Amino acid sequence: MASEKKKVKRKGSDENDDDRTKKKNKTTEPNVEPLRFFVDQFQASNGFHLSSIELESLKDTTILKLSNSQTTDTDLDVKFMAGDVKASFGDSWRKVLCESEVVEGKISAGSPSVLVVSYSALRSIHLLKGFRSVTKQCSSVKLFSKHIKLQEQISLLKNRVNIASGTPSRIKKLIDIEALGLSRLKVLVLDIHPDVKGFSLFTLPQVRDEFWDLFKNYFYQPMIQGDLRICLYGPCKPAAGLKGKKGVPVPDE
Repeated sequence: MASEKKKVKRKGSDENDDDRTKKKNKTTEPNVEPLRFFVDQFQASNGFHLSSIELESLKDTTILKLSNSQTTDTDLDVKFMAGDVKASFGDSWRKVLCESEVVEGKISAGSPSVLVVSYSALRSIHLLKGFRSVTKQCSSVKLFSKHIKLQEQISLLKNRVNIASGTPSRIKKLIDIEALGLSRLKVLVLDIHPDVKGFSLFTLPQVRDEFWDLFKNYFYQPMIQGDLRICLYGPCKPAAGLKGKKGVPVPDE
């Protein structure tokens, strides 16, 4: 009897060990390779597949890989992300990201070199904090509707802009009215960190649709042509079961 009880206890212990192993494997599941992740998200959200020619045009350099920001679900220090973006411009980063003068025929007003897209105003501000060291001479511009009037943003965009951050709907509106230019844009930072409910730029209802509409209209062709690099700030892990979820509030922009 004693040996049987001991055997039963050991079996239960083995089952607990299996559960812990499964849980550990689930939490430590590696990220998907960034380019593959982005292409999968793009195709799934838009209901079509890129052609073989389009896929061939997407090189590893299409994605600006980050050194520290994509290792876990934790939102790490945004200075790491900003440092990687700055480094992508090489020795010319000061001229591109710091100088504040419009140069006729070369540097147009209201045309940033770096554009950050987030699902909310708060996230937009959060990511801009990482660029503070390079925006002292030429201030960044916030492109969201919460507490900022459209006309105020139009006025700001009449000056030189190197870095801007905002939400999909307001960014698209400013592009549509030709207040926000894209002639200098080289890096598009996509904030894909999940919120407390697990939703992100790619999965939050309405915001998700607004983003892909913006992307298809203005960023898809430059990406395919190799003129624009995509920077994914956050874990590249598909959030299963979120598509079509109802009753989820859309954050203020």
